[in-house]
Amino acid sequence: MTSHTIGYFVGSLSSTSINRTLSRALIRLAPENLHFTEIPIRDLPLYSQDFDADYPPEGRALKAAIEGSDGILIVSPEYNRSIPGALKNAIDWGSRPWGTNSFARKPTGIIGASVGNIGTAVMQSNMRSVLSFLDAPQLNSPEAYITFDPTVFTGDGEITDAGTRDFLRHYMDEYGAFVQRVLDVTAPGHIGDEHAASKK
Repeated sequence: MTSHTIGYFVGSLSSTSINRTLSRALIRLAPENLHFTEIPIRDLPLYSQDFDADYPPEGRALKAAIEGSDGILIVSPEYNRSIPGALKNAIDWGSRPWGTNSFARKPTGIIGASVGNIGTAVMQSNMRSVLSFLDAPQLNSPEAYITFDPTVFTGDGEITDAGTRDFLRHYMDEYGAFVQRVLDVTAPGHIGDEHAASKK
């Protein structure tokens, strides 16, 4: 089985983030061939087009981390029915300068936890619109909107409820299979590649 490096974003900067707890649980349940590296977003300045001529080290490191990943997993809360500002800022950094979109063709999963019943559904909908524009293929099914229960998730990522554990394991299995499918069809030599015929 081919191994894949997955870069993951935690959309909250909080030291007590429930989505960081969820990310630990997902990594525990993921297939063995997926290897996870967090892509940090805390130290990024606010994006401005003024940076495009000379990207700062934080922006270059972010883009290198995205480009060095086989797939991207976004684990994020929902703020005011939308994408948290720090995460959207990171996406803007990763997609610029124009013509150097680091997210293009990266198989992407979106999942999030909330104390409310909608479990980040609106954030995920907004994120899908952004990623569609960035040409990042997305795992569309199964959807995963997690209502966070602190009696179910321990701080180190253990899940005490069998049903929740099985659902999230299934999600990660599907994500792993999706990553492989996308990488198979976006290999060099496919339609849309520059000089595709010479790469076959």
